[in-house]
Amino acid sequence: MDKELLSKTAAAMVAKGKGILAADESSGTCEKRFKSVGVECTEENRRAYRGLLFGTPGVEQYVSGVILFDETARQKAADGTPFPQYLAGKGIIPGIKVDKGTVELALSPGEKVTDGLDGLAKRMAEYFQMGARFAKWRAVIAIGEGIPTHACLYANAHALARYAAICQEASIVPVIEPEVLLDGDHTAERSEEVHEATLRATYAALAAYNVSVEHLILKTSMVVSGKDCPRQAGVDEVAERTVRVLKRTVPAAQPGIVFLSGGQSDEAATAHLNAMAAMKGLPWPLSFSYSRALQNQALKTWRGQAGNVGAAQKAFFHRAHMNGLAAQGKWRAELEKQAA
Repeated sequence: MDKELLSKTAAAMVAKGKGILAADESSGTCEKRFKSVGVECTEENRRAYRGLLFGTPGVEQYVSGVILFDETARQKAADGTPFPQYLAGKGIIPGIKVDKGTVELALSPGEKVTDGLDGLAKRMAEYFQMGARFAKWRAVIAIGEGIPTHACLYANAHALARYAAICQEASIVPVIEPEVLLDGDHTAERSEEVHEATLRATYAALAAYNVSVEHLILKTSMVVSGKDCPRQAGVDEVAERTVRVLKRTVPAAQPGIVFLSGGQSDEAATAHLNAMAAMKGLPWPLSFSYSRALQNQALKTWRGQAGNVGAAQKAFFHRAHMNGLAAQGKWRAELEKQAA
């Protein structure tokens, strides 16, 4: 475990005004997104699309790292450079998604646990050789009638902690992502309770497995109302509830926290981040690690056409810029209109 390397990587991931692009969609998720814009989900199209994002001129001003899917980490940019080296050459840290997706949790109907611990240490050593300097593991926590159960929180917290320990041993910074889903009609109050319980369980497990919080990044969902809840919490309420939970559960020693967009609209994800980052006296930097909320507009603009690459890169650059400002509490809605 190279603590110096881990510290350097973690600090660079949450550098001021920069966040992480999640480009680690599985082939299945990629297919859904490509279908929505009429693009066939072939390996070459996935490579071309991700190459478009990574090659966006100047985007390294706002993007500190990129989470890659295994396939992408083995692909090459148009100039023949493997993607991890291509990104590193631009000053962007290559990261890797290492979990194998979710499976039903036995004896817990409606709940899931994440697979992928088998053989993980061996895969980590290979990813380090390939240039990855951080990794990501996602757990999903659903809110519903009688769930999440203690069993679900416990199982996912322990998987996250074991993964994080294996990462640190390989000198790779673990990003832990316990995502509380926004599906359902639950209130913001209920969401806050579940977020707190999830993070308490997670940090207790991290301590049990001797994981160093100084060399760890949390990727968390925001405390929003369930998407079918008749009363939707406003921007300031979401920010207040989310920061309250984080202050109660996340050690101040941690280098930083990034948020996932989790199905929010592009602008809502930016507005919420901005409201939180603008708060005074936070013990850690807050930033973004968005997938859809960074890529949406770029994908719609590209539509698989080589002639649209420039316009798609402009759209991607704009979203990265807006979120880079939001991570410093400097975003304003007017800036969106100016760009349009």
